[in-house]
Amino acid sequence: MMGDLKMDQITISQAKDYVGKEVQLGVWLTDKRSSGKIAFLQLRDGTGFFQGILKKNQVSEEVFELARHDIHLETSMVVTGTIDEDKRSKSGYEIQLSDIKIVGKSDDYPIGNKEHGIEFLLDHRHLWLRSRKPWALMRIRSRVKLATMEFFDKHGFTQFDAPILTSSAPEGTTDLFDVKYFDTDAFLSQSGQLYGEAGCMALRRIYTMGPTFRAEKSKTRRHMTEFWMIEPEMAWCHEEESEQIQEQYVAYLIQDLIDHCAKELEMVGRSVESLKPFTELPYPRVTYKKAIEMLQKGGLDVQYGDDFGSPEETFLADQFKKPVFIKNYPREIKAFYMPTDPEDDRQVICADLLAPEGYGEIIGGSERSYDYEYITNKLEENGLSKKDYGWYDDLRKYGSVPHSGFGMGLERFLAWVTLQDHIRQNIPFPRMINRLRP
Repeated sequence: MMGDLKMDQITISQAKDYVGKEVQLGVWLTDKRSSGKIAFLQLRDGTGFFQGILKKNQVSEEVFELARHDIHLETSMVVTGTIDEDKRSKSGYEIQLSDIKIVGKSDDYPIGNKEHGIEFLLDHRHLWLRSRKPWALMRIRSRVKLATMEFFDKHGFTQFDAPILTSSAPEGTTDLFDVKYFDTDAFLSQSGQLYGEAGCMALRRIYTMGPTFRAEKSKTRRHMTEFWMIEPEMAWCHEEESEQIQEQYVAYLIQDLIDHCAKELEMVGRSVESLKPFTELPYPRVTYKKAIEMLQKGGLDVQYGDDFGSPEETFLADQFKKPVFIKNYPREIKAFYMPTDPEDDRQVICADLLAPEGYGEIIGGSERSYDYEYITNKLEENGLSKKDYGWYDDLRKYGSVPHSGFGMGLERFLAWVTLQDHIRQNIPFPRMINRLRP
């Protein structure tokens, strides 16, 4: 039987409002089992999952045989039935089916209800997204983006769009994807920060949110070649205030997920209770120098001047029950635009926020030097041309003010709050050094 999709259907998410009523839904089949007189159909519709029950003595023989033999995984259907409350199920509701009409057949669906290797699943990412866990992860991602806009709007920020195509690297790196731009070369942006600094001089508080690109040949669980960044920039703002905004932002996102995505969090294996401590402020703050002492006492082979990798970040974060700020790193391992720490001219005024539970850095931030001569000299020292960076230098030449900013990697934050082994789980179609399809 082939059926046409009707426009007066309800969704699974609306089932609670239709208990005891006969309804129609457009659904896909995710699993089924049957005995001689009853069939249990696991259904999804994009808004949720629940069970459909088909009893042989309550439907036509044609419909019952259709359910038993002719519908397979991911067959799309229009189903008719009555909504029942079912406290035993995770959804809380089920549907007693009276009719089924097939809309789109699905034979030999490649993703079965068994274990598949990650490469196989990524090869079939366009289909894997339909499964429960990816579905929940994408819902959580969407909610975090919405909560981001809500948080910054409440705190007086203007959403600001930085370009994707640029003529140079924001931090002078060579890890860029180059593209042909008419008769010249261009690059895919690795950060919206420098453009955000221009924005905050016009609008005081701004944030960018969008894709960024790094041509790093890294295969760690924390890296992809395409990922999303949220990057606020704030005029008339010092590092201390920026850190307060960072911790308030992270706590806001977590509380919002607790309030709106408890079901999805449960589906991916993260308990709401385990997240609640991360909503309690303030987060601890530790200087880089103190962090070096802690690492050395913990038996790690690090010296002043070393950057921290995954083992060091994990060790430091494990010493606390909350995310922790590591402040004021050595100048040599940080970007050219960070100002000198007045207490130690070997260091700059900055902070990284490390997530607990082994997930490492999720936010990097700093004050931005507003001294024209300092930035001009730093550009020259780093071999950054006046042609490419003259406009950035102008921000210090014409009415510069103290300002600060930070960047949060969306997928890194999501991997932490959803307890995923790799950040690729938290983006619809991951791009890595060995993966450009689908």
